[in-house]
Amino acid sequence: MIQIDKNKNGYAILELLFYIAFFALLSIVTINAMIAMAQSFKETEVQTSLLRSGAIMERISREIRLADSINLISASSLKLNTTDSSGNAKTVQFSLSGANAQFFENDALTGNLNAPDIIVSSLTFTEITTTEGKGIKVILTVQSENDKYSRAVDFYDTVVLRGNY
Repeated sequence: MIQIDKNKNGYAILELLFYIAFFALLSIVTINAMIAMAQSFKETEVQTSLLRSGAIMERISREIRLADSINLISASSLKLNTTDSSGNAKTVQFSLSGANAQFFENDALTGNLNAPDIIVSSLTFTEITTTEGKGIKVILTVQSENDKYSRAVDFYDTVVLRGNY
């Protein structure tokens, strides 16, 4: 006949409870680490897309620098007279339409300069005329659709037209 030691039965239940508690604690720590990692990834993605929007300002600045003269300028629209690579006259235009910075060549819409997840909240052009020539001050403000804090990033540039220096 098998004899059961009654003193060891309580230890098996205590061990089981200890292992369950240890597993639950380990699971909570792992889940919290995964949540923190996902939040960090999303924040990095938002910051990267906002900084990548600086390419909009670079494109506008380059076109202004290469332009011969200003055709039309208003608070949120700029049309420049320039030439293509063959030397033919053409116009380029930048304007704010809704939440998009649009680019036109010879009055035909080529597309939006901003990515679909970027909101252009402000695009301002100001003409600067001096005795030395003409320049344009550009202010661009962008936001990310994915940013829960609705932060805005401002880009500033003042560019002198090629034909004026």
